[in-house]
Amino acid sequence: MTNYPTNVSDSSWQIIIKYLDTERNRKYDLREIVNAILYLVKTGCQWRMLPGDFAPWKTVYYYFSVWKKGEIFEIIHEALVEKVRVMQGKKEEPTVGIIDAQSVKNTLVSSQDKGFDAGKKIKGIKRHIIVDTLGLVLAVVIQSASVQDRDGAVDVVNKLCESWRKVVKIFADGSYRGQLINTIKTKFRIELEIIKRNELHTFKILPKRWIVERTFAWIDTNRRNSKNYERLNNTSVAMVHLSAIRIMLKRF
Repeated sequence: MTNYPTNVSDSSWQIIIKYLDTERNRKYDLREIVNAILYLVKTGCQWRMLPGDFAPWKTVYYYFSVWKKGEIFEIIHEALVEKVRVMQGKKEEPTVGIIDAQSVKNTLVSSQDKGFDAGKKIKGIKRHIIVDTLGLVLAVVIQSASVQDRDGAVDVVNKLCESWRKVVKIFADGSYRGQLINTIKTKFRIELEIIKRNELHTFKILPKRWIVERTFAWIDTNRRNSKNYERLNNTSVAMVHLSAIRIMLKRF
């Protein structure tokens, strides 16, 4: 087996293995299946174009589909967020989040929830995420690019609260202002603080906002996310989780 740069290290595998069923005897080792999936996420290749020294692509895709439906990627992702936060001297559970959305172009094969972002002139989908103060992804929802940020925010905050229930404040930019502030406070008991842009037309890094922008940049280094190649929204979500998993595993 070729030692690709995307292969999981021994220490990383010891973290992942806890969440997989490794008791059964299989023709193909699960570690090699995981390596193949991470290779695809990083390089952006098609399933059928996986190198021949991995397991057959249909086998790799089968495990990807099973783990996606079983939310295994989300479980591993959340466990890694807790581990990284503790390593950085923070509590496992975050109390502050930062929200933002990224419009992403669709491809010919992608189909679910296409839309047009008139502001950014992009036809595709919108990745709506919330990160913690380290830039670790806490929640991700895929929406049509035509959905306004403030209209799609409730869904991603609702997703956040499914796993991270100690968040009491979320920072956002001006596109989230208005009635949404009261809606988030009433429905979720979370304060939504708007960070205003500098009124002068001079360059200035907005406090907290740069963190979520950096996370989008991290995600985009995994070429499967350079455009929306997926037919289903939950597959697009899985690709974001896998990208975040790759980023966090580098710290172990």
